[in-house]
Amino acid sequence: MDYFNAFWVGGLICALVQILMEKTKMMPGRIMVLLVCAGAVISAVGWYQPFVEFAGAGASVPLLGFGNVLMKGVKEAVDEQGFMGLFSGGFKAGAVGCAAALIFGYLASLVFNPKMKK
Repeated sequence: MDYFNAFWVGGLICALVQILMEKTKMMPGRIMVLLVCAGAVISAVGWYQPFVEFAGAGASVPLLGFGNVLMKGVKEAVDEQGFMGLFSGGFKAGAVGCAAALIFGYLASLVFNPKMKK
């Protein structure tokens, strides 16, 4: 049942974002920022962790999950360092995901030989 919940929740999130992209004139970058901020707000309110426990990777892999990771990192850093944790917590929490995206993106560019648009 865990796989099923992850599949339908992740699919629903992606479908809603696709509808948002098709029906509005918002640029994809703004939609991505909106998702990260929404994930951070949902995490701050305390609703994201029960959502992750229900949906697993379906809730933690999309951009909403990145906002959740950033907010959890900021909360932990503020608890440890006080006010200065606001500035360092998100970087520490999101560093692994960002580094993995850069490394795998580079490896994919080596394998698939991208070309510049004319």
